[in-house]
Amino acid sequence: MLEELIQWDKAFFLYLNGLGTETWDGFWMYLSRTLSLVTIPIFLLLLVLSYRTFGLKRMIVLVITVTLLITCTDQLSNFFKYGFGRLRPCYDNDIIDLMRLVKGYCGGKFSFFSAHAANSFTLATFFVFLLKHKYRILVPFLLLWAFLVGYSRIYIGVHFPLDVLTGILVGFLFGWVFSKLYIFATLKIRA
Repeated sequence: MLEELIQWDKAFFLYLNGLGTETWDGFWMYLSRTLSLVTIPIFLLLLVLSYRTFGLKRMIVLVITVTLLITCTDQLSNFFKYGFGRLRPCYDNDIIDLMRLVKGYCGGKFSFFSAHAANSFTLATFFVFLLKHKYRILVPFLLLWAFLVGYSRIYIGVHFPLDVLTGILVGFLFGWVFSKLYIFATLKIRA
């Protein structure tokens, strides 16, 4: 059963990765970067909206919470990568000759689960739960951004679809939990 799932994951990866073209390679590489002209404005917008919604004191707690949140998902990803030891597609001898490696280098040896997908979804989920009532337009925008970041990891050839899907699920769970912790921690703080 597990072997069938892994083979399906490899086949689906080859399909999705094979959809890429040189025309779009730069776009997906750029979207996959942690800090870029796409992500920095998103972060700044979220800070401004958080300040307007919660005030300065709560925003400071929010920044600390987000820092802890990203640290948790990122380190959990590293723990899983070394614990499971699943090779990245670009290190997998079964598919290396069949795939497109857009990135100039492969990165770390292990891939399960995607920290990029987890971190982008944890941020999107955290802010969706905190700001959705006041800024409903953010919901599809943030979720689309997080999904595109996750997909970019498949496109450039460094993660399998199940790595990204697991990252999405972990990110959603952590974003939801930390949003509840943030609300609880700031109940008695005045703006």
